[in-house]
Amino acid sequence: MRETIVSTPFGRRPMTLALLARQVASKDIPSKDISKWQVFQHVREARERLGATDRALAILNALLSFYPEATLSAKTGTIVWPSNEQLCGRANGMSLATLRRHIAILLDCGLILRRDSPNGKRFARKGEGGSVVQAYGFDLAPLLTRAEEFRRMAEAIVAERQVLKVLRERLTICRRDIVKLLESGRDANIPHDWDDMEERYREIIARLPRKTTKPVLKTINADLDALRLEITNALNSFINAADLSRNESRSETHKQESNPDSQSESKIDFRKRIEASLEPRTSPRPKNPSKPVLPLTVVLDACSNLRGLAQGGEIREWREFSAAITVVRSMLQITPTTWQDACGSLGEHQAAITLGAIYQRSEQIGNPGGYLRTLSRRAKTGHFTPAPMIMALRRNGTELIGTARSSDQQAIEPTEHVPMIEDLQVSDLLLRSLAQSQTLGSKMRRNLIRP
Repeated sequence: MRETIVSTPFGRRPMTLALLARQVASKDIPSKDISKWQVFQHVREARERLGATDRALAILNALLSFYPEATLSAKTGTIVWPSNEQLCGRANGMSLATLRRHIAILLDCGLILRRDSPNGKRFARKGEGGSVVQAYGFDLAPLLTRAEEFRRMAEAIVAERQVLKVLRERLTICRRDIVKLLESGRDANIPHDWDDMEERYREIIARLPRKTTKPVLKTINADLDALRLEITNALNSFINAADLSRNESRSETHKQESNPDSQSESKIDFRKRIEASLEPRTSPRPKNPSKPVLPLTVVLDACSNLRGLAQGGEIREWREFSAAITVVRSMLQITPTTWQDACGSLGEHQAAITLGAIYQRSEQIGNPGGYLRTLSRRAKTGHFTPAPMIMALRRNGTELIGTARSSDQQAIEPTEHVPMIEDLQVSDLLLRSLAQSQTLGSKMRRNLIRP
């Protein structure tokens, strides 16, 4: 079948059957008026489905700017006739070749039609009163004819985009929950195959493509929800078992205390618990690693050199103490890895107190980093806390407990762990009471041996 060739300002373009069908359809223009910018907004939302490019939409925007009215209407006509120079200017200085290429895209997408004059030029013939009698140029009638189609297409795309956004948010929350649950299970030393859980999680995430679609997101979300439920059930089972064991222990204790003759046994059990609490710790981490167990004044009395590093020469709170420790880390050349390991073993505050004690006797320590690594390893096994070091420095100000040898060079190592209850702080009132009790006991003993 031979194609009809139509002369255009840009050359000869074939009149295909699709273009002919669009021209015929554009003759049935609806009678209602439609906002031209509202139609343009719908076209912009649906540009990917229509096959339009950003440059093509820039040209369509320029064509609409030449339309004098705010609404498209068949009564006022739908043809505009700007020159090539005017179009290029309003399309942000687009070149003529680019203009030709993207006008062809608008024609192929069915967004505009070409109404050519006999000589291929674009102009308008006006009659009496300045009214347009005949116009040749670009016809915007498809925007008016297909306005409802563009609206439905844009609404569907916006709805699908919202669904994808909700699915992505759900995916992000589920991933975050799984990572936190896995960390909680490992930190609490709950018996379970956490490595297998993590491997399954990574396999699911590996299936996530860069450009996701709704079916893919739904499948991955379902798999992640199932994995999260399995991890939650494992944690809940352990918690329920621990609660059951605790309740049985409390019930047994209640039965023993209900017996009047068991008072002495309760005192013996209480004494055993106190003695057990005074034994050296064997757990890898302290109970509250982030909570300072020594008063700030006690630490500053032992580590008086830190005052010279604080702004204003005075440390009044733990925040200022941490700022001074940051300076100490740089001065002693403590690597980030060594500091992170110390914080993980001792806790941030305990590690800061330990580093302050090291800085106090830095002249006697050849390798502060190796010394801190040695203390961190001992803290993991529960054989070190900074409290004995601080107390030793506070007593004489010249004695650092023990020696240690790092893998790189020799350094001072603390002595064996001095048993203590970290969370128990002895007040001055209690010390005075103990002193009075000792004095009273001495007087009683003298009275007993007096003839």
